[in-house]
Amino acid sequence: MKLAISGTYSSGKTLTSYSLAHYVDIPRTRARTMRELLPVAVPGKTLEQCNGAELIQLIVRRHVERCVHESHLDKGFVSDGSSLQEWLYGAVRVIVGINPNDSVHLSDVETVERTPEMEFFDQVMGELGKAIKDHVKQTYDAFVHLPNELELAKDGHRPVNERFRRLADEGIAAAIDELGIPRHVVGGTLPERLNQIVDLFGFAPVMTVDEAIERAQQEYRAVDMTIESDRAWAVTAAS
Repeated sequence: MKLAISGTYSSGKTLTSYSLAHYVDIPRTRARTMRELLPVAVPGKTLEQCNGAELIQLIVRRHVERCVHESHLDKGFVSDGSSLQEWLYGAVRVIVGINPNDSVHLSDVETVERTPEMEFFDQVMGELGKAIKDHVKQTYDAFVHLPNELELAKDGHRPVNERFRRLADEGIAAAIDELGIPRHVVGGTLPERLNQIVDLFGFAPVMTVDEAIERAQQEYRAVDMTIESDRAWAVTAAS
């Protein structure tokens, strides 16, 4: 089975997918996170400092990495997210702005100004969405969608707000349904999520749920959490 764990920012996709891979012994696939890609793609910038063109580059990089990694696991895998989330994170910015924190004063019925640049960004997102949806339709057998029930992680990497998270969550779910791929909403604590997934798909655990979570947490702690502004300052100071 080719299973994707979907959801908006800070919904728990990474820990859930890491833990599930250990819990039932299936391969895990992922793309590098934005925080991992920024030093390569846009050195010295934080995500909130990126312009529209740079965001498109980041979206394409993550999509390509997913395609490459998934192509090597033809017998099945669990994916930490999917290209739908990268695309929706871009598409929603047509409503809330390239940096969503700049539009927190807007009401739920207001959008940012439709400048010529934003009109073009919208067109690019629309065309990119066609290719991404084709890939997703041909790749995944099912989605586990994690509800937007956790607090946004305050780690300096997420230039988003609750409106952005809600719009992205709704958009991801709608896109999955549009493609006709089974979508199972699974919430609760991490152990509860894992056991619900096992029950849904008939997976056979190969270790305790606590051991699987501990292994996942060790992997997650190994990810470089450095904010790009801090990284740039450190490089300047060292030189």
